[in-house]
This record gives sequence, structure tokens and C-alpha cells, in this order.
Amino acid sequence: MKIRLLIVLMNLSTGGICVAQTDSLQKEINEQVWKPFIKSFNEMNTDGFMAVHSKEMSRVSQDGKSIYGYEKYYEESKYWNERSKREGRKHNIELRFTQRIAGNDRGFEVGYYKTTSIQPNGESRSSYGKFHVLLRKENNKWKILMDADASEKTDEPVFLSAQALE
Repeated sequence: MKIRLLIVLMNLSTGGICVAQTDSLQKEINEQVWKPFIKSFNEMNTDGFMAVHSKEMSRVSQDGKSIYGYEKYYEESKYWNERSKREGRKHNIELRFTQRIAGNDRGFEVGYYKTTSIQPNGESRSSYGKFHVLLRKENNKWKILMDADASEKTDEPVFLSAQALE
């Protein structure tokens, strides 16, 4: 009886440590990746946006059926940011999550994004998609190692069904 009680108590305490560790890692990922990602995207700051990505990253556009690395993603982001600024457009991105798994140096996150483009005349248009991201800790800092997304019949109700960042 005492052994069973001890086993139950050990399982409960270990589970609590895992949950606390995961919550701590999620907060760390939010601060090091997602908050700067959102801020840089919305400000059209290419350098800030790319700073949360590993130099060894892969970008997968599932709808475009393409995969490429850091340099092309940087150039593509820079081009669109500069063009949007010239044309007086603004961007906004929101993220919601359906799955967040983190270990000490690796993470995997799945969720939905909503991007809104605001034209100079105030007209706005939103688009939605699903993302899969692989994270890796590099020099004590979380970075995006792989970023894949697709439209996948995502809309406002699907987007809102997922968990907000915080």
C-alpha cells in the first residue's frame, strides 16, 4: 500500500514538473520568437523578422509547392515589405495555436494565422492559413528552423477555434 501511494505521488509530482517546464518553455518561446515575429511582421521590419529565424531554416510554401532557405526568404520578405511601404499599405498578423510541444532545445507548433492587408484608402482584406513550425534553441535563443504554411480551407471561425498566444 505504501509503495502504491509513493508511486502515485511520484507520478503526480513528475507530471506537475513537466507541465511547469512546458509552460515555462512556451513563455520563453513566446518572448523570443512569437512576440518579435508579430511585431516585426506588422512593422514590415525585414531584419527583425528574419532575426527570429535560424540561418539554417527552411521555408515551405505548401500552396506554392516550393521549399527554400534563409537567403531567398530574406530577399522575398524584403521585397514585399519595401513594396508595401512604397505603396502605403500596412500589414497585420495574428497567430493562434492548436498544438505546442516543447523540449529543452526543440519545439513544434501548429496553428492558424490571419493576415490583414490595409490599403492606403483604408480598405482591408484578411487571409487565413495553417502553419507548422519547427523550433530549435541556438546559443540559448529560440529560432524558427522550419516554417511551413498552407491555406487549407481556413477561415475566421477556424482561426478563432484555436488558442490565442497568451
